[in-house]
Amino acid sequence: MGGKILLFFVLVSLSAQSQDIGPDVLFSKVIGDNIKTYTLKSQQAYADGDYEKAKFLFDSLINHVINGSYLDNFKVRKLSGRTIHFDYFKKPIFLLTYASWCTPGVGEIPALNDIANKHYKEIDFVILFWDSKENLKKIAREYNNKITILYVDEKENKSDHIVETLKHSLGFPTFFFIDESKMILDVRRSVLNQFNDKFTISFNLNYNAFLNGISLLKNTGIEDSGLTLKE
Repeated sequence: MGGKILLFFVLVSLSAQSQDIGPDVLFSKVIGDNIKTYTLKSQQAYADGDYEKAKFLFDSLINHVINGSYLDNFKVRKLSGRTIHFDYFKKPIFLLTYASWCTPGVGEIPALNDIANKHYKEIDFVILFWDSKENLKKIAREYNNKITILYVDEKENKSDHIVETLKHSLGFPTFFFIDESKMILDVRRSVLNQFNDKFTISFNLNYNAFLNGISLLKNTGIEDSGLTLKE
């Protein structure tokens, strides 16, 4: 327990600037100031097989460094090829960072489609793929039209620091819950699905995780009278 407290204060002391929240406290800045220490300690924890410590480090980084920072504005592309900036989105944002080589649980996409159908009027649902347009064409068809599919091809963004920071600092799939001012409220890792999970198990695990994030974006418990989990 004493070791965990020490690690907590190491991370907090490295991130004192994140306590003075303001529009100039950018994600790229706070993560850049802390990611080296986090990565070294996290890699050592995994090497030691201490997964509880690794989780503690990730949670500390999110809760005491990243949450309350503001996501930088950066360029992305729609499937049409049109370039937009992330500031294009004006509602609270449910952002999922992904790549075409990730394999989602069998119920993940259906659960996200259901959630988006119910809450798209209040929230922008965005999936950002670190990939090329060619690799996304088939994958994009699995998501409904209430979800915006974007991509960043790093071959086109070699000089964009925020692209490198987003992709390589926290891993993916990763969920970002961002308010309308672009302040990050929370960052969570994707639900861990076993590949032999039944559809109902995978769907319900993901649905509940997504619903919890939606509640955070709305800042209240949500009334979801249409909620019917798969049986």
